[in-house]
Amino acid sequence: MKRENISRAILIALVVAAGVEGKWFSSAALTAHATQTQGRSLPTFEVDRAWPKVPPQWKLGDASSIAIDAQDNVWVLHRPRTLKPEQAAMAAPPVIVFDPAGTYIKAWGGAGNGYEWPEREHGIHIDYKGFVWLGGNSCPTNGLPGLKPVADDQLLKFTRDGKFVMQIGHSNQSKGNADTRNLHRPADVWVHPQTNELFVADGYGNHRVAVFDADSGAFKRLWGAFGNKPMDDDHCQVVTPASFSDPGPPQLSIVHAIRVAKDGTVYVADREYRRVQMFTKDGKFLKQLVRTSAPFARDLALSPDANQQFLYVGGGNGVFIVDRKTLEIVGNIEPPGIIGAGHQIATDSKGNLYIAQTTAGMQKLTFKGMSPSSH
Repeated sequence: MKRENISRAILIALVVAAGVEGKWFSSAALTAHATQTQGRSLPTFEVDRAWPKVPPQWKLGDASSIAIDAQDNVWVLHRPRTLKPEQAAMAAPPVIVFDPAGTYIKAWGGAGNGYEWPEREHGIHIDYKGFVWLGGNSCPTNGLPGLKPVADDQLLKFTRDGKFVMQIGHSNQSKGNADTRNLHRPADVWVHPQTNELFVADGYGNHRVAVFDADSGAFKRLWGAFGNKPMDDDHCQVVTPASFSDPGPPQLSIVHAIRVAKDGTVYVADREYRRVQMFTKDGKFLKQLVRTSAPFARDLALSPDANQQFLYVGGGNGVFIVDRKTLEIVGNIEPPGIIGAGHQIATDSKGNLYIAQTTAGMQKLTFKGMSPSSH
């Protein structure tokens, strides 16, 4: 016990000293070191510079989100309307699929009969039945070129071949956080197989988690930060606070990403307040992780091991490795050449990590095995 107490005291002193220096990575690195001395192995990665191989006749706009199917194929949702005018004629369809090696498989998506395609593509998810879910975050007054002045208040469900299945909500129809029929610029979704429920990070206009039946689209429940009732605070611009605190405000900011572990634990990325909140699947608040010193909680992914022991959280210049159950940072992922913390991220069954970084493109980080070091 004495040795443990001494180690803990040294670690606390180092963390305090690191905080004085103001280096965003210091406490994470020290926490990782402390964990490693206890013999914990952490995943390691390297950038696959050959991934993906986009067909030469096509150009991709901002890569917004990435999803993985049961065959480990990689589904990319991009924004064709962000291409420069001289490249617009070469725009690939907004949904484009690659195999793990980066070879092109197929592409589809865009406006069609019977549904309202989002104006500004944002999130994509492939559920356990193979259905494709996607949504957008357009706002009527965002002033972006080439977009209709409407809010993306809907989610779309398709087959893997792009056949329309279902729409939840309608464009420009949100009545706010109490609305059980519409979303309001939803950022991300995740289907939980054990309950067949669709969990929505809703989002840019609303500030809540909303849950629907994944087959019927019927509304089931909703909640806000700490399990509170979510309040309306609707504005187009991204509002980044001038200062940050722990535990932070009683409402969520941009609810940017959501993941549901196999055991039903729900993780929410509250992006602008730099925190990850953890809930039961029924919306009971459990705990949170806050990083006030730099951008944090940009996106989320779960490690694919049987116990899903790690939660990957985009922040700073890379991706933090977080113990999923304790919400303690145990390391970080920042291999040479990484394009950043990502806009949205995803993992495949082999442990590889994929990053969609909007203006910086997309990237595969190849899993290289477990190591006592986080680097």
